[in-house]
Amino acid sequence: MNGSLKVAFLLLSVSVVMLPQSAIPPTLVEGVLSDTELGFRYTPPPDVQRIAKTMAMLEFSGQPRSYLGFDRNEYPGDENLNELRKTFDYTGYWLNSPPGASANTWIGKRARLQRAGFGFLALFNGRLYSELKTIGTAAKLGNADAQSAVVAARREGFPDGTIVFLDQEQGGRMLPEQKAYLSAWVDGVSKSGLRAGIYCSGIPAKEGNNSRVITAQDIRQNAGNRQITYWVTNDACPPAPGCATTRPPSPGLSGITFADVWQYAQSPQRKDVAGSCSGYSADGDCYARGSGEHRIDVDLNAATSADPSHGRSRE
Repeated sequence: MNGSLKVAFLLLSVSVVMLPQSAIPPTLVEGVLSDTELGFRYTPPPDVQRIAKTMAMLEFSGQPRSYLGFDRNEYPGDENLNELRKTFDYTGYWLNSPPGASANTWIGKRARLQRAGFGFLALFNGRLYSELKTIGTAAKLGNADAQSAVVAARREGFPDGTIVFLDQEQGGRMLPEQKAYLSAWVDGVSKSGLRAGIYCSGIPAKEGNNSRVITAQDIRQNAGNRQITYWVTNDACPPAPGCATTRPPSPGLSGITFADVWQYAQSPQRKDVAGSCSGYSADGDCYARGSGEHRIDVDLNAATSADPSHGRSRE
């Protein structure tokens, strides 16, 4: 018996206990418990039937509830927030310029997004390997970037305890310089009253000798006792459902069981990784449902919280 049927069975059983057998109508509703299961035939009251139907629709499978969000490099525009909120619980929020951008269009928008009902994924663009040079330089840059992330988060109004995710764009096994940078950044953010997270790959990457490494696991294995929240990207199908917004999957189904956030679709569609995925537009982008003529392309995320960064201020 699956989870939803077990819940329905419990509800029906409770209603049976509360009624004497003589008071239960002798009729049988198709699909309800049989006389073999109960010892007599029983039709539950309409309110119990409605509850059981709702529970089945919610698919109580034992997986925790998952919340849908989006992220994109460019702010979607004030005029689109209400429509986007009909679909999404939270949004990515850049604290500095996104990869490949010369400016950050998200600056000053946190309060407006909160008023619209969004939670947050606060994100800071990290360094590429080519910028790190040496282990010593990498550690200094990590500390300096941590301070920049903290200043930006405070300036934008994010409260204490907000999780700021470092965007680790390059995947594979982390080299010594990358480890030094990540460690210094995490330590710097954690000392500030904020919390540290890392956005990184959850896809196995090929190494020599036919071995594979997953960046998220590699970072976690080398993090020591550091407390890090993981936002992983894996847009390969399966496990990703493609560009789909109806039922956000549990982050644990990404292949990284310790992930709190899973980016499961990207715009544009990565043909080498997500070529077999469905739901993308003919032009290769994943568009927000209901964005109409604006056609807002997004990356899709599933999280264990409607405010994954815990970035909403307590107003």
